[in-house]
Amino acid sequence: MDEDQNLGGKQPETHGPGQRRRLSPLAIIIFLVIVAVVVVAGIIPRLRTRAEVRKETDEMSVPYVAVVHPTRQNASDEIVLPADIQAFIDSPIYARTNGYLKKWYVDIGAHVTEGQLLAEIETPEVDQQLSQARADEATAQANVNLAKITADRYEGLLKTDSVSKQDTDNAEGDFEAKRAALVSAAANVKRLEDLQSFEKIYAPFDGVITARNIDIGALVDAGATGGTARELFHIAFTQRLRVYVSIPQADSAGAKPGLKADLELPEFPGRQFPATLFSTAKSVDTSSRTLRAEFYVDNPTGELLPGAYAEMRLQMPSAGPSFVVPVSALLFRADGLHVVTVQNGNRAVLTSVTIGRDYGNETQIVAGLTGDEWIVTNPPDSIVDGTPVHIAATNSTQGAGQ
Repeated sequence: MDEDQNLGGKQPETHGPGQRRRLSPLAIIIFLVIVAVVVVAGIIPRLRTRAEVRKETDEMSVPYVAVVHPTRQNASDEIVLPADIQAFIDSPIYARTNGYLKKWYVDIGAHVTEGQLLAEIETPEVDQQLSQARADEATAQANVNLAKITADRYEGLLKTDSVSKQDTDNAEGDFEAKRAALVSAAANVKRLEDLQSFEKIYAPFDGVITARNIDIGALVDAGATGGTARELFHIAFTQRLRVYVSIPQADSAGAKPGLKADLELPEFPGRQFPATLFSTAKSVDTSSRTLRAEFYVDNPTGELLPGAYAEMRLQMPSAGPSFVVPVSALLFRADGLHVVTVQNGNRAVLTSVTIGRDYGNETQIVAGLTGDEWIVTNPPDSIVDGTPVHIAATNSTQGAGQ
């Protein structure tokens, strides 16, 4: 059997140098699938990585903010204001007559009663004038007596036609003139007696001597003759005190007579002295925009001193609900004052508010809040309505937006 027969009668294919081997369709499909798998395996991770980077970038662009609830204030707002303490009655004491101080009986710090003698003044000129006036009064009295006798005689002689009517009228006129002169002389005596009584200086009311400005032998000038009057003593009634407070205009509506307050002084730490509003000026000072109010404070022991520095703590009735927020939460815009609240847990909303008093690190909000808001404590200046935000996870903000 020859070679052709061993091959089953088929002739083997031969390829010449210029002929290419042809691939089957299945091989081509398998190749394309392998290529596609390789391409997809390289692109998808890149796309996933790019999406993750974009998401992370977007998340990082959303600011984290700290939020707090506004603190609700009581129905009455407490304010503390500087106070000016004054004596209930405060009076300087001057002399009413000229002379020299003979003696003084009280010094500073002395408690005196109404009518108590404080000092005596020597007035020799007044004494001499009084002696002369009394002599003039006696002369006038004698002239009146003589004129009356003369007038009575002329009246009797007129009935017998012994004197003329004119002489009788002259005698009666002289009597009236002499009687008027007597009245004038008596008035002059009374004036000098009153002036002489001013040699003794008495306390006009119960009080404390807060100043003594003269000593024995000093010249006393009442100022009646063009000189400068000099204050001798200063007396103050301190059993009750007047306390003056300037209340801000925003709180002036609650300043009604009978309002209770507490007076505090640095020399009495931890103590409060009850005060009652007596009256107000009923007019706001244009320079300070405050209402001047007068309080009464009882001071039976005298431990509170007029002129001392003090603070008045007032419970002013609130006109409506008010809240306290950090000053850093305020945002100033062209259309007014705002705070930034967080809604739905992730959206910033600008809320217009009206402020009341400034407490330093905190401020009072009198309009614009309900008390349920979450307020951003330090909002960025670029924030606008609808800006997405993340709430910083703190114990005080858990539950925000729920």
